[in-house]
Amino acid sequence: MAAPMSNVEEIRSRVILGEFGVKNVHTTDFPGNYPGFADTWDMKRFQKNFRVDVVHLDENSMEFDMVGIDAAIANAFRRILLAEVPTMAIEKVFIYNNTSIVQDEVLAHRLGLIPIKADPRLFEFKNTVEESAEEEASEIDTIQLQLKIKCSRNPRASKDSSDPRELYLNHMVYSKDIEWVPIGNQADVFADSCIRPVHDDILIAQLRPGQELDIIMHCVKGLGKDHAKFSPVATASYRLLPEITLLETVEGEKAERLKRCFSRGVIDLEDAHGRKVAKVVNSRLDTCSREVLRHSDLKNCVKLGRVRDHFIFTVESTGILPPDVLVTEAIKVLMAKCQSFLSEMNSVNME
Repeated sequence: MAAPMSNVEEIRSRVILGEFGVKNVHTTDFPGNYPGFADTWDMKRFQKNFRVDVVHLDENSMEFDMVGIDAAIANAFRRILLAEVPTMAIEKVFIYNNTSIVQDEVLAHRLGLIPIKADPRLFEFKNTVEESAEEEASEIDTIQLQLKIKCSRNPRASKDSSDPRELYLNHMVYSKDIEWVPIGNQADVFADSCIRPVHDDILIAQLRPGQELDIIMHCVKGLGKDHAKFSPVATASYRLLPEITLLETVEGEKAERLKRCFSRGVIDLEDAHGRKVAKVVNSRLDTCSREVLRHSDLKNCVKLGRVRDHFIFTVESTGILPPDVLVTEAIKVLMAKCQSFLSEMNSVNME
């Protein structure tokens, strides 16, 4: 059964949250599906409608709106951020001495997950055709780190003390104890940006007097799809822009309850002739919990929806690169994928 023309625009552009389900979840605005609508893809129309609005940006996180694209493109962008933007991470761990209670394999795994502050754009991917050995590291594809520390008793500690922090020296091994050992001309190339762990307070192991660690680590360039340690983001996600519409005037005690059904800042109460009237202030803050639909006297007063082509992206960096740089690099990867696909298509047509 064909949808009434009055509902076509809503079906094409909105996802509706109902009491018992979600409607219009599938994309239907493809050419010829709706008579009277020119849904054929057009470059000029796309350039006019597409935009990116940065809402929040700081050293570690970024929130921005990407408007005018399909969910498939938004999801491809998210997956590239997670798995295909390269970073530097510890790949090889050479343990010369480990007398701590942490097993070599566990220690190597912990070290590998420590984010390293190094710009991957300044390095090349390591050739993995042959099994790499320690002496094969070069300045263009490898960063060498060293962890050498030994625990000893504190001669100045009180005899009555039982606190390990007072009794022992170097008993807590942190990421700040990892030192960069330049290879070749790296000391000159990276003189202005010291290579180090992103965070200094990551606990690696605990030692007791006489125990020590002597380790050499090699960092290489890699992708998150090969191992999660190479992923440049702690999280990269998106959600559709919520849209809340009041179908009738809600006032008094009902308005108070309506406000409590949504996240803080979504609904506000304004004074109208001595009565408190509900008003939608910022639907962006809503988490779409649908709590309002549990109230029989309120569920018909509100219409809950989401804008189909308005994506709110949240990108949280691990600290290796700023989030805005990560977004830029992800766009470059997506462009390279598109170019590769076009080249394949052209080669097929020529054959």
